[in-house]
Amino acid sequence: MFSFFLAAMLLGFVFNAAPGAVFSETLRRGLRDGYRPALLVQIGSLVGDATWAALGLTGLALLLDSAQIRYPLTLASALYLAWLGYQSLRDAHRPPQPSDDGQVAASSAFAAGAALSLTNPQNIVYWAAMGGAMAAIGVAQPTPMHLAVFFAGFMVSSILWCFICAGLVDWFRRAASLLWHRLTYAACGVVLLGLAGMSAMELV
Repeated sequence: MFSFFLAAMLLGFVFNAAPGAVFSETLRRGLRDGYRPALLVQIGSLVGDATWAALGLTGLALLLDSAQIRYPLTLASALYLAWLGYQSLRDAHRPPQPSDDGQVAASSAFAAGAALSLTNPQNIVYWAAMGGAMAAIGVAQPTPMHLAVFFAGFMVSSILWCFICAGLVDWFRRAASLLWHRLTYAACGVVLLGLAGMSAMELV
């Protein structure tokens, strides 16, 4: 069972470390306001990760993988990603000053992470396919104990990644020049707008 826990942790690290919208927003917020907002974007994303993980591991993700659910989620995701992409490109043109109100910045960062994760329709696909992933690591018919251990391993690695990612972003913020900050904002904007476009294409 311990090896199963470690396998779940590994899958969690792969899931969380993959570049995407949450990482781009973590980078954008961290460059502006430092470690705490970057960390809170990551922690906010755990709300969605835990929700989709629970649904997927109980089999409910298969029920949610329908046009009635996926269409509004995809639309919301595309619009939100486009808005964040616009903000990133705006920041690249005119780098923002650190937020005056740390509490507001923290709350906004947490909400952004949660929104990005909850509205990501790819999470439905990922967790609906998790049964196949379990079979690949030797558990063809998972018991409730297997599901609990897998969920625990995934969440442990997700929590660890929050601190690792925020720490790396804060280090980059301190070490990089203003030019690199602007280039990073621009790259985040392009990634977010690209993801928004890909989401929008799924609506056609």
